[in-house]
Amino acid sequence: MNLLADESVDKPIVDGLRQDGHNVYIAELDPSIDDDTVLRRANEAGALLITLDKDFGELVFRQGRVHAGVVLIRLAGLSPQAKARIVSTVFANRGGELLNAFSVISPGTVRVRRSQPPNDNARPTSK
Repeated sequence: MNLLADESVDKPIVDGLRQDGHNVYIAELDPSIDDDTVLRRANEAGALLITLDKDFGELVFRQGRVHAGVVLIRLAGLSPQAKARIVSTVFANRGGELLNAFSVISPGTVRVRRSQPPNDNARPTSK
């Protein structure tokens, strides 16, 4: 799976996902980019975005930004190695569900909110 890790993602998480066979690109290679640009780059690469930044929820839900999938990691208080194990397990067991969804990984819970497909009936028709 192609993944883009936001600069907030711990290195052990990135390393673990790579060891599991995922292609992980890191947004921190260009640390001055804003969240809009990070999301755009993930979309251009067809990559699932992994982040610890809740601002991506704002972009997806309030601004309606299109995305290939966003995984928000909410594992505060755990060691980077424990976070890496949890994220690796989630990707191994539920990776396919994360595509085109906004997902939140927190201790003991994974919430997956699927993106709504466009409602063709709501589009105006031309005469």
